[in-house]
Amino acid sequence: MRALTAFMNGVTRLNDVIGRLVAYLVLAMFVLILMEVFLRYVFGSPTVWTNEFTQLLFGVYAVLSGGYLLAHKGHVNVDLLYSAMGSRAQAFIDIVTSLLFFTFMFALVYFAIDMATESYGRRETSYSAWNPPIWPVKACIALGAILMTIQGVVKLLQDIAIAFNLSYYTPPAVEESTGEQL
Repeated sequence: MRALTAFMNGVTRLNDVIGRLVAYLVLAMFVLILMEVFLRYVFGSPTVWTNEFTQLLFGVYAVLSGGYLLAHKGHVNVDLLYSAMGSRAQAFIDIVTSLLFFTFMFALVYFAIDMATESYGRRETSYSAWNPPIWPVKACIALGAILMTIQGVVKLLQDIAIAFNLSYYTPPAVEESTGEQL
């Protein structure tokens, strides 16, 4: 059981670190857009690369943050009935719906790896005026899908532990909301 707990904690820690690092890309995108606006309207000399680079950074940001969001329950879900249920009932529902999650994620991982290796093999570029390589971004799609899939495995193991009262996982205590901000 120790190895299972270590795996679960390690995957969650990995996604946490990657998510926190990737969050800095928002700052980089902000600086790039601000620089582009400044160069365009103050000097009348826009760049050919800033907008495209910002879009590529946003793509990397979006795909690499999925595991972090899953670990921190940040994904959007419709929970009209779900939120009224107890934690064990929620865990049972999550176990059943994980079949859909893993079906989608395994397909995404398979096709993302295929797309990234093909892009790398052809040394694919964007075919724009700037013409940067595209394969690193496509490789990030595959990496993000893998990170989210293994975080999904952790979530499934947590749900199984909660649903069946197993000892290898103890859910964090739910704090009462006092309405005060920290």
